[in-house]
Amino acid sequence: PVDLFASARAPAYARRVKDLLRARVILVTGKGGVGKTTVACALALLATREGKRVLVAEVGPDAGAHSPALEALTGHMRESSLEPVRAADGIDVVLLTPGAGHRAFLKDVLPLGFFADRALKAEPVRRFLEAAPAFQELGVLYRGLQLVKKERKRGVPEYDLVIIDAPATGHALAFATLPHILLRVIPGGPIGRAAREGIELFCDPERTRAVVATLPESLPVSEALELCAGLEKNKLRVDSVVMNLMPNDPFSAAERDHLTAFVEKERVLGARWLEKLARARVAEERLRSEGHRAGIIVREHAARGPELVDAVAAELGASA
Repeated sequence: PVDLFASARAPAYARRVKDLLRARVILVTGKGGVGKTTVACALALLATREGKRVLVAEVGPDAGAHSPALEALTGHMRESSLEPVRAADGIDVVLLTPGAGHRAFLKDVLPLGFFADRALKAEPVRRFLEAAPAFQELGVLYRGLQLVKKERKRGVPEYDLVIIDAPATGHALAFATLPHILLRVIPGGPIGRAAREGIELFCDPERTRAVVATLPESLPVSEALELCAGLEKNKLRVDSVVMNLMPNDPFSAAERDHLTAFVEKERVLGARWLEKLARARVAEERLRSEGHRAGIIVREHAARGPELVDAVAAELGASA
């Protein structure tokens, strides 16, 4: 693996991002609040500039709630949707929920698809599907697979790239572990087939890559490294770690030493910001020394909404 903590404009950096965008599925994950949605939308924007049709898939419990991806791409508060909706040129956004996946699964396996809605309205069936955590994750997985396989016409996928914006580390690990668990427990039938498809897709390093987002702080970096290990243990390829919101450091090493010595003696404005810079440097060095994956640094930006997505995309795709 190549260490890419150097300038975002290094040729190797741009080649790395170009290679990432050749995947069919990119799973963007990490600890909550680290900017996963911004990174996912920025990658989608870069992919459209390569001529790709992209689907950004959010994961959540119910439709109708606020969609962070739609807000990031459009600049407006919008509700999430169980069916893909256009957010920008070449980019659709959809919400993956357990319920939508269960409905799609039942429509595929029941002799008459319209019985699926009736089955889901039956209290015993609904309680069974909602009670078992594995079946909750199965619904999300099944709906995700359905959208990846969707075709515009025979042999031509509806979307060249599906980017899954996983809301927490648990969902990312579920995508990696659930197919293996299901295949051991239920090796045959439609669930077994879905599990095999999931394994074939998510364990194929050419078709599926994971991007782990983190912040320049100790705890997020620790969680990012643990998540990388968990994903790779389950054969889901981690392409890179994105350290988001890296503060801009205008000082040389000598200037930082002088400033640190000064603020130790005098109480001045900006002392906390200097401490933030120090923590960020420690976090970056730890990720560099303990992680064996490629690292991508994304600087802090004052922009919001589509302007922020565009700025992050510019950093990710520098020299591409």
